Amino acid sequence: MHKTNSIIMHASRAEIFETAANLELWPKILPHYRYIKYLERGTNRNLVIMAATRSGLPISWMSEQVIDREKFEVRFHHLKVFTKGMFVVWTFKETSAGVLVEITHDLNFRVPALAALAEPIIGDFFIHHIANRTLQCMKAYLESRS
Repeated sequence: MHKTNSIIMHASRAEIFETAANLELWPKILPHYRYIKYLERGTNRNLVIMAATRSGLPISWMSEQVIDREKFEVRFHHLKVFTKGMFVVWTFKETSAGVLVEITHDLNFRVPALAALAEPIIGDFFIHHIANRTLQCMKAYLESRS
């Protein structure tokens, strides 16, 4: 499964990057995020339990977050539940229209025979929808500040 979500934001690339990397801020600015619990905390690596809702349905997952300031990337590796093994990468590219913020999700389903059934549910219904909402809310938060 490969899903990509993107949006143009009008704020500095550094401010957008730091906001995306700051998981403590997410439940405060993203209304669909219920909480982020830190299991391990570091400067560039965190182990977290993330919880959100999709149309009122609660979901949660465990992720390793890596903040790569050299590459301007925020990466997640899902460690448990239905999305175990999924890699998520946030990138931030300056363009003439603004900063293109892109989130890619890549997951090889553990049971390939069920991929055709699982992808529309996990990929489209949950991941694509939540990532779009995350980008829209983060854009609104950042642009209201400038």
